[in-house]
Amino acid sequence: MLIRMATVDDVDAINGIYNHYVLTAVCTFHLEPVTHEERLAWLRAHGERHPVIVAEIDGHVVGWASLSHYRERPAYRNTAENSVYVHPDHHGKGIGKRLMMDLLNQARAIGYHTILAGATASETASIKLHESLGFTQVARLKEVGYKFDRWHDVLFLQLMLE
Repeated sequence: MLIRMATVDDVDAINGIYNHYVLTAVCTFHLEPVTHEERLAWLRAHGERHPVIVAEIDGHVVGWASLSHYRERPAYRNTAENSVYVHPDHHGKGIGKRLMMDLLNQARAIGYHTILAGATASETASIKLHESLGFTQVARLKEVGYKFDRWHDVLFLQLMLE
């Protein structure tokens, strides 16, 4: 498996993985698939301080992870929020953990102080992945997302890097 920085050539693969979850799961609260143009703009908006990486096996992108702005105000500049998604055919192979380990190493090198992760409370695999990397639950927001005809709680997990 190769982990590398994402390029514009990866937009459709990233979007294919993500849009699967848009349509089938509550790990994202998008209700409609993200378009190619929206994903391209998203990727271009990420820069050196907000890397997007992909995991590639045999030339195919099988997962991706990113750091994003937590909030825009300058006092939050040393805090980022992570995302990680793995193609459903590749679950249970350690791809998400490898992506996250690489992403956290980059976050340390960039100089982030802390990383936050939001996870729907029912998404136990994501929660366990983050906890295995040292994240701890710091908040539970009750019924903040409505998808698939029901309300969902969101947990926030945090990892202190310094």
